[in-house]
Amino acid sequence: MDYVSALLPPVVMAVFFIGLIRVIVKTQGGANKAKEDAAVEAALARAESTRQASTKTVA
Repeated sequence: MDYVSALLPPVVMAVFFIGLIRVIVKTQGGANKAKEDAAVEAALARAESTRQASTKTVA
């Protein structure tokens, strides 16, 4: 019975890891891809403008 208690944690972790990978792969692309890309681009633009503004203030 010790082998069951020794194998259970790795098996449980493997099952959850496979489930996580499947969710990540399924959510890539699709209908929400354009919306997610736009959100990332907006965040990058805000960060860049903030960085440029702080550079102008310091200089």
